Formats: sequence, C-alpha cells, structure tokens
Amino acid sequence: MSITAWLFFLPACFAINLAPGPNNLLSINVAARHGFMTAFVGGTGRLVAFALMLALAATGLAVVLHASEWFFLAIKLAGAAYLIWLAIQLWRSDAPAIDTTQQDDASLWRIARQECLVAAGNPKAILVFTAFLPQFVDIAKPMLPQFAVLGASFLVLEWVAIALYSWAGMYLGKWLVRAKVRRWFNRCCGAFLAAIGVSFLLVRRT
Repeated sequence: MSITAWLFFLPACFAINLAPGPNNLLSINVAARHGFMTAFVGGTGRLVAFALMLALAATGLAVVLHASEWFFLAIKLAGAAYLIWLAIQLWRSDAPAIDTTQQDDASLWRIARQECLVAAGNPKAILVFTAFLPQFVDIAKPMLPQFAVLGASFLVLEWVAIALYSWAGMYLGKWLVRAKVRRWFNRCCGAFLAAIGVSFLLVRRT
C-alpha cells in the first residue's frame, strides 16, 4: 500500500467513523448522563470488538462470515435484538432529579461491555472491514502489514470519534438536569436505536 493510498484512506475512513450510528449514539447518551470521561473511557469497549473484526478480516476468516448466509443472519438477528432491547430499556427508564453534589457511580465495565456488544452485533461494521478496507490493499505486497496499518488507523480515528461524540453529549447534559427533559431525551435515543436495530435486518451480504 502506497502513502497516496493511505492518505486517500484516512478521510474516507474518518467519514465512516463519524457517521451517526448505534455506538456513537450511545456515547452521546452516556456523556449526557454521566460526563465526558465515563463516555470516553467506556466507549473504548467498541474498539475491542472492532479489533477482533479487523483480525478476522486480516486472517481471511471473515470470508467464511461473508459467504455464510446463516452465520451472517445470526449476527444480524443478535445485533438487532440487542439494540431493540437497549431501546426498550431507555424508553422505560426512570429519570429522577439529578443531584449534582453526588459523585457519578456509573459502571465503566457495564458501559464498555455495552459498547462492545453493540459493535459486535453491527453487520454494517462487519461489511466495512470485509468490503471497504480491502479496497486499499495492494495484493502484490504482503497483506498482513497493510491490514495492520489500515486497522490501526481505523481504531485511532474511531477513538477520535468517541471523543468528539462524548464531548457533544457532555454539553447536551446541561439541558438534561430536569427529569422530564432527560426522560424524553432517553426516549428519543431509544427510538433511534430501535430504528437502527430494524435497519440491521435490511443489511444484505455483498
């Protein structure tokens, strides 16, 4: 892979990283409720899932996933079901008044696990790694080093996207002190997550 190809890859990849999706929406919601650092650190949970997907793509095992209709269908159904479950939880969640004098007790492990599961169940992410990244690989050169560079670049840019969405969510938190406003914010996020979950069912293998 040439430097020119890599420079073309960076803006195209960053556009994908910044696209509104289930993980970025979760970062906004978590930052609005628990602050920047909680959302930013917890958001790194998605990087674990993405790193595993990159490893699969680099080793060629993703070909099986890409070719197996049943395996791909299972991923779609699991991802859609999990997002819809999260949407229901957000819709039904209580929104008591916030006591700003108390320290946030949000579990980073829980948030990171949630981010990881949402990313792992996203069939669009799988298609990004099996269809988008290979376009920038020079087949005349060793593939693993190229996938390593592309994968590392993707993860770094995804980390930047986590920071940007967490920062945006932190400022939304100023309007979410009131329970009624926060309740409707959670419901809007829940509705959007449900819509994304349903859209997962429409994703086809290419």
